[in-house]
Amino acid sequence: MTGSEAIEYISSVSWRGSVPGLSRTQELLRRLGNPEKTLRFIHIAGTNGKGSTAALLDACLRKAGFRTGLYTSPPLLCFHERMKINGEMITDRELGEITEIIRAQADEMEDKPTEFELITVAALCFFARQKAEIVVLETGMGGELDSTNVIPSPEAAVICNIGLDHTQFLGSTLPEIASAKAGIIKPGTVAVCYETEPGVERVFADRCKAVGAKLRMVDFSGLTAQSRSLDGQVFSFGERKDLRLSLLGEHQIKNAAVALTVLDALRERGWEIPEEAIREGLATAVWRGRFELLRREPLFVIDGGHNPQCLEALSKNIDDYLAGLPLTILTGVLADKDYAAMYKPLLARARRFLTLTPASPRALKGETLAEELRGRGAEAAFAATAEEGVAEAIKAAKADGGAVLVCGSLYLLGDVIRAADKLLPE
Repeated sequence: MTGSEAIEYISSVSWRGSVPGLSRTQELLRRLGNPEKTLRFIHIAGTNGKGSTAALLDACLRKAGFRTGLYTSPPLLCFHERMKINGEMITDRELGEITEIIRAQADEMEDKPTEFELITVAALCFFARQKAEIVVLETGMGGELDSTNVIPSPEAAVICNIGLDHTQFLGSTLPEIASAKAGIIKPGTVAVCYETEPGVERVFADRCKAVGAKLRMVDFSGLTAQSRSLDGQVFSFGERKDLRLSLLGEHQIKNAAVALTVLDALRERGWEIPEEAIREGLATAVWRGRFELLRREPLFVIDGGHNPQCLEALSKNIDDYLAGLPLTILTGVLADKDYAAMYKPLLARARRFLTLTPASPRALKGETLAEELRGRGAEAAFAATAEEGVAEAIKAAKADGGAVLVCGSLYLLGDVIRAADKLLPE
């Protein structure tokens, strides 16, 4: 089986969508010899910040000399981004070999695995094959019933920022959503949790007490931003001073504080992680599509923010990094998102909007979004393709000496990056 045949097979079951539960993943892994039992993990859940925190941890652990596995979703440019060893994506050859083995077992199952379950199993097989010393594993959605939660007790269970998203699956209140995500906390682990409202923190504390896990809330009182520019930022956290961070935005400093708390917890568990490795990892970590400066002429920034909480952080970034610049926002959104609330903070910050239809069956049509924005007093036009939208946005930004900002959905970014590479060569 080739890599493209593997992707075709995996995506052929995408019609099943999200079917919470662990039984299918557990059965498939059992049939494959339980590769997950040979690995050690950092398991990460949360509404926002999971990917950035995972990337920061992976970078620091690699700098410390560990052979790392990294599992994230969704990908921006290609399927293979989902699973990496030491920063390198899985190859076509290995993806094909692993998927062929998985298919032989999955096709015999009465209750067939979903697309995400097949991908998760493929990643665990890949990491076991490649003898990863530690795997940074991001949940897809939720926690307790997410297919990644088939792993044994992790070295650390990390809960990032909690917000109202996927409410049809996880619950309509923050404590309900937190309860679903706290399901990744298992006996004997250390739980590192983002400081939040008391009701949510009680959920984490109760879960840790119930399963015999140690709780560490991230203490943001020791966090101080020192300087920032489009080239990066400098901050201090507790006794650590003058830390350089490659990722942009105040929210990324908080994600870095989460990663630092996890790394300190790992050190207490016997992991040898030199301070210099931590500093180098933070300074060099890459996580694409999160307020990423793609080009400078004109300023062209992409951000995968896709819920109201993300857009609040994005609005703060606009004020911090793009203040005073006429802003052309190229955007698209999924129909199941609270887009009325999402765009509210952007209306006063944008000179104009150009809308696209994201590459997803769940997409809101770009024409509908443009009409919605015009109804709220904004200048908005629809672009039929990413290349058309990028070209129009660049033209507008050059005409008024402004900047382009792409946001709304991660499903936009791959096509936009490819169009920008074509129209704005480096």
